[in-house]
Amino acid sequence: MPTLHRVLVSVTIVGLVAAQANIAAQTPPQVTIRNGVIAGATNAATGVRMYKGIPFAAPPTGELRWKPPQPVANWTGVRATSAFGPRCMQLPLFSDMVFRSNGMSEDCLYLNVWTRATSASARLPVLVYFYGGGYVAGDGSEPRYDGERMSREGIVTLTVNYRLGVFGFLAHPELTKESAHHASGNYELLDQIAALQWVHDNIAAFGGDPARVTIAGESAGSIAVSAVMASPLSRGLIAGAIGESGAMMNPTLAPVLLAQGEATGAKFADSIGAPTLAALRAVPAERMLAVAGAARFPSTIEGYALPNTPAALYESGAQARVPLLLGSNSEESPAQGVLRQDPPTPANYKAAVTRLYGARAEEALTLYPGTTAAEINDSARELASDRFISYSTWKWFDTHSRTGGSPVFYYFYAHPRPPVTTAPPPPASAYPPAAPGASHSAEIEYAMGNLDGNTTRAWADDDRKVSATMLAYFVNFVKKGNPNGAGLPQWPAAKSGNPVQRMRIDVNSHVESDTRRARYLFLDSIYMTP
Repeated sequence: MPTLHRVLVSVTIVGLVAAQANIAAQTPPQVTIRNGVIAGATNAATGVRMYKGIPFAAPPTGELRWKPPQPVANWTGVRATSAFGPRCMQLPLFSDMVFRSNGMSEDCLYLNVWTRATSASARLPVLVYFYGGGYVAGDGSEPRYDGERMSREGIVTLTVNYRLGVFGFLAHPELTKESAHHASGNYELLDQIAALQWVHDNIAAFGGDPARVTIAGESAGSIAVSAVMASPLSRGLIAGAIGESGAMMNPTLAPVLLAQGEATGAKFADSIGAPTLAALRAVPAERMLAVAGAARFPSTIEGYALPNTPAALYESGAQARVPLLLGSNSEESPAQGVLRQDPPTPANYKAAVTRLYGARAEEALTLYPGTTAAEINDSARELASDRFISYSTWKWFDTHSRTGGSPVFYYFYAHPRPPVTTAPPPPASAYPPAAPGASHSAEIEYAMGNLDGNTTRAWADDDRKVSATMLAYFVNFVKKGNPNGAGLPQWPAAKSGNPVQRMRIDVNSHVESDTRRARYLFLDSIYMTP
């Protein structure tokens, strides 16, 4: 064959191969699940397949508003799942929330899947992540929860929407009466469990292993994880859990008795001129959101999803007995959470603590001392953080480590994020600020490997080092129920007691002793007293 002809043939073959590869890359990947066939998209650079906006329950609208999630109707043909579904009804409450969702709707029970598996035989471990937002905001489309990076580590990763605010929590006597379980409220918890049932039934089609499902979340998402573990409805659906800052235990969004929840719901219904269930369901979603605002309706102890308080369920060992990784941050709340706007003088600090603890103020001051401005800043920050969410996280750790029959890995996250590059300078303060700490939610992008998804901050080498460490711990835990692995500081399982061994996650992560048990026992005597 002449040389020129051989070259032309070779070029033609290479071109055909490239064209076929390009066509294959552009062909949406398809998966058959129980309700029908879906088509997603592939990240050509990483090979990760993405399926967004998959319905896991029927739209909770009309007569299904304030009902447990109902089955999805089957479809024919191929359903496109290349875009996020709508986020649940909510007000724009938090400036750090960025949504990629397709608008907002009461029809919002969708989940998203990222996987690198190309066949159902892969049997990869699974991570299901619940977003934060105080149970009144948030969405599975937020870039900080994106599952792409985690899935590149061989984990099928999901984010899940759940109903919020009045739509997710309203209890009412008529709702209880119509329920087969004589229960009302807790629809967000039932949504989360329905999503886990969907995972159990469908995740093998994405290359996931239904027997290796870890649930995780931050703030309200972490509180949700603690509640899902406590609920008898989750048995057999989860193999591990990760909690980042928060548990459903006093004083953090703890549930109330059903009768109290019903009274709150009935009072709300009367206040908006819709005293009956039919009238409530007739209120358009937009108006319902407007009149409810950011009001928080409590979870209820309704004998079905929650037969008792999570604290009592954990104390009795009735929770899911699975490995748990959890912790909180060094500055979950600033000192102003105790001092308000008062300067950090001993007199002001004592007055603030007395306002909070009355006759037990001196006991509190012994545990959270304040004789100098620096000491007051530190103690006020730590007390505010404990009162907000650190104590409830510790209570979750302490009870599960005693009664859960599985290893518990406890962390303290201490690395502050760099400032927002476009933020205005902070206002002048009446006193010098305390050393910067890791604020509430600061760890999310680090743990999920999503620093680059947040372009508002100037991430540095130290940030990437912390992210690599925390991501590796999370990946290892999802894969084997233990965060340890090659190249990482050894992280021992923790036991209740004093001191507690915890992993301090920072630029140079290391194990340290937590000697604050006396503080938590003081708070325990207040929050756990009937």
